[in-house]
Amino acid sequence: MTPPAGDRDPAHTPVRVLLCDDHAVVRAGLLALLSSAPGIEVIGEAGDGEEAVALAAALRPDVVLMDLQLGSGIDGIEATRRIAGLPEREAGREAGREAGREVECDDGRDVEREAGRADGRDDERDAVGRGAAGRGAAGRGAPHVLVLTTYDTDADINRAIEAGATGYLLKAERPEELFSAIRAAAAGRSTLSAPVAHRVLAQMRSPRPGLTDRELDILGQLARGLSNREIARALFISEATVKTHLGRIYDKLGVDTRAGAISVAKEQRLLP
Repeated sequence: MTPPAGDRDPAHTPVRVLLCDDHAVVRAGLLALLSSAPGIEVIGEAGDGEEAVALAAALRPDVVLMDLQLGSGIDGIEATRRIAGLPEREAGREAGREAGREVECDDGRDVEREAGRADGRDDERDAVGRGAAGRGAAGRGAPHVLVLTTYDTDADINRAIEAGATGYLLKAERPEELFSAIRAAAAGRSTLSAPVAHRVLAQMRSPRPGLTDRELDILGQLARGLSNREIARALFISEATVKTHLGRIYDKLGVDTRAGAISVAKEQRLLP
């Protein structure tokens, strides 16, 4: 078990990680892999988004390793958004106690003391308190979310970043890259897999044009669950024209499925 923050040497404090993946085999593999990495400790596992949010709030890991597709319930994007939005743990006072600096008297007044002077650990405790102040484990702010997924579409990347993900890594990365990304995320630094970084830069250099009125019309019909034939009848156009417009819609939204187009359209408030 990890000792309390106040009793740990900040130079050797492990990065505390929470795993979230709906596949038990994948979680077991990640657990075995991360157990071999020095300075990284898995403190919990979640099989769905709701469980990940609850454990992140309770355990306050430094990093949540988050998959995007989580079966039933909320997906990894929504779980990321909720975790990134967790309020600061009510630990301003707790962190002070960890540093041995603050106690509360019987009459409710806060007083300062140099705890640990008798055993000479006061400076050490102060250093730990300062070192932990910027980390989720000590309750200062929300845990950092590092996405670990097989999906690298523009829509997934954009939604994850907008939801507050600190980094975005693909499962094809080498173990050393994963370890490095986890440590970077714990420090609040962003890490992107090379293909993801390429897509982000490509978007910045050549942003996609917006949807035309006709494409918005088709997108609205798509959201109603209509087939291509039904959309063609509703808008008095041919099925071939519908397919052409759908291809352009997918390209502009960075998706390749009808469900993906609807999801991104809702996210970007393109639907009424």
